[in-house]
Amino acid sequence: MRISSLLVLTFVPTLVFSQSDQSAAPFSPPTPAARPLPTTAGPASVPSAKPVDLSEEEIRQLIQKVAENDIANDQKQRDYTYTERQEEHKVDGTGQVRSTESTTHEIMVLYGEQVERLVRKNDKPLSEKEASKEDERIQKIVEKHKNETEEEREKRQKQEAKDREEEREFVKEVSEAYTFHAVGQESIAGRDTYVIDADPRPGFHAHRKEAKYLSKVRGRIWIDKTESQWVKLDVEAIDTLSFGLFLARVHQGTHIVIEQTRINDEVWLPKHVWMKLDAKIALLKNYNLTDDITYTDYKKFRTGTKIVQPGITNNQ
Repeated sequence: MRISSLLVLTFVPTLVFSQSDQSAAPFSPPTPAARPLPTTAGPASVPSAKPVDLSEEEIRQLIQKVAENDIANDQKQRDYTYTERQEEHKVDGTGQVRSTESTTHEIMVLYGEQVERLVRKNDKPLSEKEASKEDERIQKIVEKHKNETEEEREKRQKQEAKDREEEREFVKEVSEAYTFHAVGQESIAGRDTYVIDADPRPGFHAHRKEAKYLSKVRGRIWIDKTESQWVKLDVEAIDTLSFGLFLARVHQGTHIVIEQTRINDEVWLPKHVWMKLDAKIALLKNYNLTDDITYTDYKKFRTGTKIVQPGITNNQ
């Protein structure tokens, strides 16, 4: 699974639907503030009280720039292979862990597209039968691309361009959907960041269907002062998000923390995701779990390129 886009709204439905298929998935923007939000490592650090000389309009423009940079990162990520390990903890009504499972995927680049390949379950290599099944699945993808006509390729590329433009239009609504407030500054992995909270703006009316969920999400974002890239996102659902009439509901309190890191001196990519999910699929199946996802071993697909990965340790 790839994290794309600055917005949690593009992530939550993907997460819920993928969980219903017993697979993994994550994704995210801005949180109001006086209180820090919790993470796996305990309470979030409190930003410095050092004042930030940014007006709300300047912050809004900064958020738009960050979002544009994030769309560019999404494109550049397609040039990278990497490893994704997801550890899922299912919990009961009291918060006690009932079971723990993990999966490890290698993300490959095939014909310019990223493809997941399952390589471990619970940190153990796949059986011969499971590995063969994965090989067959990957081979089908290869054959599909090999046999793609010029017309099909052009159609696919046009759709990708359309999707990027729609994402940009969505970003414009994000900047209007929130009231932004700079709460301080903080150093993360040696990089100076602005710490900005975002609360849903009263009276906001969404123009796009996806934007209607923005009023039910709040967040805190750490923005690199030098590169206008988001370094960390702490996002929380403050009301129930419903997708389709009876398809899925993500409940209040669902919480996501995402960290990025600078790779190869050219792009910011995911480093760690932690989430607490409380959701119901088709009003029948409940999902109450926490996920811990790490991204390691980023390598640019082009041969002969030296990869520099500050802040990322290969756990494989």
